[in-house]
Formats: sequence, structure tokens, C-alpha cells
Amino acid sequence: MHVILPDGSQKELPDGASGAELAAAIGPGLARAALAVKVGGELRDLARPLADGDEVAIVTTRDGQDSLDLIRHDTAHVLAAAVLDLYPGTKISIGPPIEDGFYYDFEFPDGVSVSDADFEALEARMREHIKAAEPFEREDVSTGAALDRFTREGQDYKVELIEDLIRDTGVDTVSLYTNGPFTDLCRGPHAPATDRIKAFKLLSVAGAYWRGDASRQMLTRIYGTAFHSKQDLAEHLERLEQARARDHRKLGRELGLFGFSELSPGSTFWTPAGTAVYNALVARSRAMSVERGYTEIKTPLLYDAKLWQISGHWDKYRENMFVTEAEDKPMGLKPMNCPGHCAFYAMGRHSYRELPLRYSEPGLLHRKEPSGTLHGLLRVRHFIQDDAHIFCTEEQVEDEVLGCLDFGFAWYDAFGFDMRIELSTRPEQRIGTDEMWDRSEAALEAALQRGGYEYEVHEGDGAFYGPKIDLHMRDSLNRSWQLGTVQLDYTFPERFDLTYTGADNAEHRPAMLHRALVGSFERFIGILLEHTGGDLPMWLAPLQAAVLPLADRHNDYAREVVAELTAAGLRAEADERTESVGRKIREAELRKVPSMLVVGDREAEERAVSLRRHGVGDQGTIGLADAVERLAEEAARR
Repeated sequence: MHVILPDGSQKELPDGASGAELAAAIGPGLARAALAVKVGGELRDLARPLADGDEVAIVTTRDGQDSLDLIRHDTAHVLAAAVLDLYPGTKISIGPPIEDGFYYDFEFPDGVSVSDADFEALEARMREHIKAAEPFEREDVSTGAALDRFTREGQDYKVELIEDLIRDTGVDTVSLYTNGPFTDLCRGPHAPATDRIKAFKLLSVAGAYWRGDASRQMLTRIYGTAFHSKQDLAEHLERLEQARARDHRKLGRELGLFGFSELSPGSTFWTPAGTAVYNALVARSRAMSVERGYTEIKTPLLYDAKLWQISGHWDKYRENMFVTEAEDKPMGLKPMNCPGHCAFYAMGRHSYRELPLRYSEPGLLHRKEPSGTLHGLLRVRHFIQDDAHIFCTEEQVEDEVLGCLDFGFAWYDAFGFDMRIELSTRPEQRIGTDEMWDRSEAALEAALQRGGYEYEVHEGDGAFYGPKIDLHMRDSLNRSWQLGTVQLDYTFPERFDLTYTGADNAEHRPAMLHRALVGSFERFIGILLEHTGGDLPMWLAPLQAAVLPLADRHNDYAREVVAELTAAGLRAEADERTESVGRKIREAELRKVPSMLVVGDREAEERAVSLRRHGVGDQGTIGLADAVERLAEEAARR
């Protein structure tokens, strides 16, 4: 048989030859380096047979994320093997690779509690499995045989997974992978043997509900990571250390921005300083929206279930909504603004001359996130989005999409974010006809191409009502975050029977764009704090100027300076404590105040200030009027 290599050349092999045999036929060095093969874009074990005409690429450590995911999946299996060695009777669930690492979820026997204090023993046992170079051996077995095996072993989670596979897909065979004494239900693929794992580290322990369902068993999730070299691992651990120092929850406490209470889980309590940051961000978003022709509206928080039934959320999203009753009618708090904006549009008659209509609403939303997933500002139940919905004609769609993207990049450029674009297409669970999806996906792609944007296609990750363009950034620690989204929707206008009167005096259906560029303001602030380490730009800093009198006799002049700064629109305050100016400076530095204005006898006499900049130091003495003008101009630049 012949297989096709990435350069287009062909390689002749015996019928049924494996990926390992292909690597050996190309060269002994490649045979030693090979981890897996990609056949037609699908990652497979080296041991699996190839077929005539297959397009095949050999995967080595040079193949980026594919090879890392493979090694991390291997390491998750080795972790499970070590857990079963040290804690017999443990029930295992799932252990996938994730971005930057892997995890495995366990139900430990009664009385057993595992913490990071146990990592040293677990890692030692893992190293034994790795040193033993245990092959990863795949076996395809009937679902009946697999059920019998895992039932006998008391592995209830594996039994449930197989039963669900049978019910949902009708499969009659599953694959098992064995390394040493450990056998797992697994689709694969895996590297040839455990000794391909060169550097790994267990990182943390957390609780995780089985299948993310708060009504199910709480499992112990052990996180870890693996790399192809000790140097890569060391660099990653250093980044994690930096991330811990930049954790927005830690910075929020240190800078006095926000807190949380068990009386309202997943809801942020903003301090005056945090509220200043929040309000500045929302105000900037509002101003930029007005400049781009958006009209702000306000819609209710609570709606009759009929609204959510029309939109499809009652069937597709109800488990993530807070639901209540009023006068025996089911009601739901809004988890997003779009159905309410459709109801608002439907309250009036519209002409083609009005379109596009751009409705914005920084509206309060509630989502019933599981308690185990709540994480500071990054995953909350109560939040505000920079939400907007555009109703337009079919001919206006491309221009409006490009307008949204231009708005988005103007916003991100203000923060120095380097963005990338993904086009997310129809998911398996969706509403609307295939014709609608064909039309909407083509329209988004045409807009991206017309705008000259580079993008990746993310198959199957669209919203249930329409495809979307997602905007992602990488922060200063090289972590990826999805921030903005632009979604094209033909299904909501159809479901809500939205119309406009065209030039032909007939009724037409508008197209609808969903647009959020900040995402939630809570999450954006959390990301920004971690990206900047809390060093917010001047216009966004909660306290923009700290006035530091040298002694009590300078307090009156310090108050005058604060008054001048405040009149210029700056957030300023005087530190009138009876502390040394050195201590006041150090504390202002810890609070990351962008500018410090020191005042003493000379400054009071000359109506001047001694200006200092956070992280930079002394900027010399400058007249008060000049200092106020300079700082106000800097804050206004945004």
C-alpha cells in the first residue's frame, strides 16, 4: 500500500503497516522521536494500522499542542495508576488533558482525604511507572465485556459512562488502554510508553461535582501538568508563580476593590475604590457606543416564562437560570439581554429608513452557575455585560459586523491587547433551519474576508441560535482569554415575529446581531488586574493622585491641591496621617497609585508640588497648575 506524507510524497509500506512502521521506514531517528500519527487530521496511536491512500504525518515533540496534549493525557493515566497503588478502593472517573496541563477526578474511600501534602508520595510512585516504560496498549472490547469488567471492579463512574454511550450513540464496542497494572476506559490516543513523559508536576487539589452537577457526588480533582523538557516545566512553574502573585482576588483585597459574601454567593461587593474603576470602565464603553450610533435602553430583569419559551432558552438554558413564580406564573431572571431586546423591538413599528437600530444596554444579568465553578470575578452569578443588539436589513449585515469589529479593536487597543479571531460555526444542538445557518455563516465569513481579518474556524462552537465571531487575547502571562463576541442571528427575529416595512411597503424580517466586546465588566476587570498586576492605566486607577503632606502644618495646602485635582476631574485624596512621608510613599506605591504629589513648606509657598510617579520615582518640582493640567491630560487620553 501507499501512504501520503505531508510534503505530498508517497511511501510504500506492507499492507496493514502501522504508524510506527512508517516512522521506522522513514528513518531510525524519527522512529525514536515518534509519539503518534495524524491520519487525515485525526490523532492516532503509532500502533494502529494504516490504510492505502491515508494522508499521514508523524507527530513528535516538535508538534506543539498535539504532542503536549498527548503527553499530558499519558500523565493523567499514570497519576490514576499511582492513586490506585497508594489508595486501593478509589473510584476513578475522567482524566483529560486541558490547556496547560491535565486533571483526574477521584472518589477516595471513606476516611481518605488527599491534599497537596500527599503529592510527594504520588509523584514518587508516578516516577516508578514512568521509569518502567510501561507500554500503552489499546484493546477494543464489546460494551458488554467492558460493563462486566468495571462492574466487578466497582468502578461505578466508568459503568455510567459506558451505559450513556450505549444509550446516546448505540455503540457496541469501546476502547480500553492499559499501562502496567492500570486499565482505563479511553478513546486515546496515547504515546507508545510511559517513558515518553519527561517532566511533570502535580499542582493542586480541588472539589468537582461529577459531570458538573451540584446534585451529584463531589469528587477530588487533582491537577497537574507535563512538558517535553525540565526547562519547559520550570518556565511554566515560574509563570504559575507569577500568576499567583497576580491573582485578581489577591489584588482585589490588597487594593481594596471588592469582596464576596456567603450571603450572596457569586455576587461582587464593590468598595468605593472598586466602584470607581467599574464606573470609569462602563462610562468609557457608553461614550464609545454613543460615538458609534448606539442608543441605550433599559429592559426588565424578570420575565414571564413565555419570553424564554419563545427564545428557546426555557428548553436549552433553563438549568442555568434563576426561576421563580408570581401569581402562579413561572418567571425567570434574565441571563442575557437578547430576548428582552427582541420584545422591545416588537413593541413598535419600524421602517427600513430607521435601520440599522443599535440598542445597547449595560444590563444586570443573573446566571445560576454551580457553586463549585465560582471563581472571583471570572465566574460569577450576578454581572453586567456591555450588551448590544443591532437590527438591520440583510444588505447592512456585513457593514454592521465590520463596525462591531472596528469598535472591538478600538476598545482592545486602548489596553494594548493583542487579539486573534475565531469564527465559531453551528453546534449539534441548535435551533433554526440549515438554510438559515448556511446564510449566517456565509455572511460572517464574507465580513471577515472583506475586512482583511485573519481568523481560525472553530467548528461546532456557535451559539444555539447562530454562528459567532469570538475575539481572544493573550495576557502578559501568555494565557488566552475570550473577551468579545459578535453573533449573527436569523432565528430570534423569526421566533419573535420581528418585522420592518421595506421600500416596497411590504413586511420584511430584520437580521439581528448580538454584540458584547467587554464581555462582563466583572470578568474584564479580573482579567485586566491579572494582566497588569494591578497597575491600572491612569484613567482607570481607583485613586489617580495621592497628595502627601510632609507634616501637619502642610495639611491645609494638601487639601487645596486635592480640590484643584478634583475640580479637573481627577480622583484624588490627601494622606493626612501623622506618618513619615517615606512611609506614605511606600504605601501609595503598594496601592499602585499612578501619581504622588508631595507638599511641604517650599511647595506651599510657591504653590507647587513635588511629583512622583508609581514605579518610576521623583519627577521633580512643578507648579500646581501645570501638574493638574498634565495629570488631567494623561487621564483624559485613556
